[in-house]
Amino acid sequence: MMQNMIRVAIVDDHPIFRAGLSRSLTDEPEFAVVGEGATAAEALTLFNEHRPDALLLDLSMPGGGHSALRSILASDPDAAVIVLTASEDEADLFEALKEGAKGYVLKGVSASALASVVRNVVAGESYVSPSLAARILTEMRSEATASPAVSAPHPHDEALASLTPREEQILELVADGNSNKEVARRLGLQEKTIKHNMTRILQKLKARNRTEAAMFLRDAQSRQ
Repeated sequence: MMQNMIRVAIVDDHPIFRAGLSRSLTDEPEFAVVGEGATAAEALTLFNEHRPDALLLDLSMPGGGHSALRSILASDPDAAVIVLTASEDEADLFEALKEGAKGYVLKGVSASALASVVRNVVAGESYVSPSLAARILTEMRSEATASPAVSAPHPHDEALASLTPREEQILELVADGNSNKEVARRLGLQEKTIKHNMTRILQKLKARNRTEAAMFLRDAQSRQ
């Protein structure tokens, strides 16, 4: 196996889908599928045996995908688990992100797009399918519109106001869909500097991941 290969495990209880996904990923020169499974128990076993760089996990499977996700993240909080599912249920999305999923991707995504998501997640990014991220932002805006005309400041506004100009600039670029590497290139900074700033931004906003932080920013901007 070549060095610097991205080692991926796939857990899905539909053999034909799993086989097609495995074939699509191995067609990419830098990917290696190191294991496959069909149940929550097999997901944890695969992860513990192979310690893949990324694990693609369906939610609908014997034992439950959420249960598998919790078990894996309890074993290793830094595990790069990407939910790959047909579920567009926002409860599933929020629960998966809360449990520690680094990505939430809807089935139907192209092979090249999925490969790009895996690369970015392995590099430290997080990802939510755009249609779901847009829907969440729309709901946040609707809730803000439905609020009484005179109300307490939005809980995220004070946190956003605490960002330094540089942090706000970085978050704006992240909200536009740029990776840490792309932000670093745009600003003429080191990628590790961007990562350090993003860590501070997430702490200040009490956001679980960069997608949520970006939505906080866009929500605040929509209310201005």
